[in-house]
Amino acid sequence: MNCYEHTLIAKQDLQKKSLEEIKTKYQSIIEKNEGKVVKLEEWGLMNFSIPIKQNKRGYYLHFKFEGEGKIVEELEKKERIDDQLLRFMTVKYKKLDLKNNFFSKKES
Repeated sequence: MNCYEHTLIAKQDLQKKSLEEIKTKYQSIIEKNEGKVVKLEEWGLMNFSIPIKQNKRGYYLHFKFEGEGKIVEELEKKERIDDQLLRFMTVKYKKLDLKNNFFSKKES
């Protein structure tokens, strides 16, 4: 099994219900194609350095999952036609880093 990290950016003006639907939709695509979601991180609403499709902010979701390459093809095929999403990216790893959460608030 291959290890992947998949990040997607949703539009800033979506309701919480729509964000939950996006999470479950793409999580179910991974699971239907015999993949396993290891970790799902919600990075929240972040500002862009330059606007994307006239949006200055976006809501980030980050999936860490295991599976075959056909899962990535299926995810990206669905994401290309989803008008609630601005961008997406998939990176393949040899081993997933499950300890670090880079966008969590630091405790002082």
